[in-house]
Amino acid sequence: MDSLKELFLLDPSVVFLNHGSFGAMPRPVLEAYQEWQRRLERQPVQFVAVELGGHLQAARQALGDYLNVAGDDLAYVPNPTFGVNVVARSLSLGPGDEVLGTNHEYGACGNTWRFLSQKRGFTYIQQPIPLPVTSPEEIVEQFWQGVTPRTKVIFLSHITSATALRLPAEAICARARAAGILTLVDGAHAPGQIALDLAAVGADFYVGAAHKWLCSPKGSAFLYTRPERQALIEPLVVGWGWGENHTLQFGSDYLDYLQWLGTIDPAAYLSVPAAIHFQAEHDWPAVRQRCHELVRQALHRICDLTGLAPLYPDAGFYHQMAIAPLAKIEDLPAFKARLYQEYRIEIPCIAWEDHQFIRVCIQAYNSQSDVDTLLTALETLLNKRE
Repeated sequence: MDSLKELFLLDPSVVFLNHGSFGAMPRPVLEAYQEWQRRLERQPVQFVAVELGGHLQAARQALGDYLNVAGDDLAYVPNPTFGVNVVARSLSLGPGDEVLGTNHEYGACGNTWRFLSQKRGFTYIQQPIPLPVTSPEEIVEQFWQGVTPRTKVIFLSHITSATALRLPAEAICARARAAGILTLVDGAHAPGQIALDLAAVGADFYVGAAHKWLCSPKGSAFLYTRPERQALIEPLVVGWGWGENHTLQFGSDYLDYLQWLGTIDPAAYLSVPAAIHFQAEHDWPAVRQRCHELVRQALHRICDLTGLAPLYPDAGFYHQMAIAPLAKIEDLPAFKARLYQEYRIEIPCIAWEDHQFIRVCIQAYNSQSDVDTLLTALETLLNKRE
């Protein structure tokens, strides 16, 4: 993967094992992004007022083809948290209603539900999914223990942030649909990391980041809404896309509510097709597999070093990102800082529930030497604590 490393702009002096936080963009995608910005600046009025609708339609269609859904059922948003807010604020929830998630959900999105629950009187519940996990069926049954007659919405990650665990979203969405429960899946880490088929997932609403594993520019994400649920969506930002007399700019109220927010730089959205093309050009299924093998190796080598068991099986539960448990470290932020200051390793160290983890992310630009450097650093630092 060394040839791919040359296509990224990352500091070569840093062992970058944290693609999951904010992603990283390859040069060809950056060039496409900058070209869109130049086109915008050459004639801003013509570009925004006349051309933008067609450009966004093409960008949505490319993304829809990639995700196996209609392009007009997708709306570009700046990030997944924005998309979660759109859905959460649109739904009519009140006293006596329950929103069910897991204890693995991303903090910012959990805050969305907590904030609105205080305003509207519904209850946000986080059903525990304990680690280690052994099977998808076990996770579904553990999660479903939290469902009650008051459950109106299920919110869960496709791949969790803190624990890097792939949840059985397809099975949970199918069961929820049979029970008449709405589903919102946070897929921030899914596009690009797994082969993602939104029709197969079956969620009513799905938010995903393009800037992470799909390697698009920062500020590119999407909200997918099943056609029969689009009437539920309200604008998070009220602008020219709303009102009795507004003229459809993007083809539907759903798209106008979400795409016509006022003046923004749409270049990140319009560059998503370039990121899809880049990965197709470089045989991304093979890249993913090589990355997974490096993650698997790193996970088992860290567990051999610490004497702690892995928290999930190798197949199906993690992909290009995994957590390895750590024995109790008194000052975890200081430990992370030492990894960076002394070894130039950028990697998350995470406290979750009563556990501590190190989260290894492997992308196309990483190599065996990166994993070896991490293990050398961990062996030295962990031995110094004894």
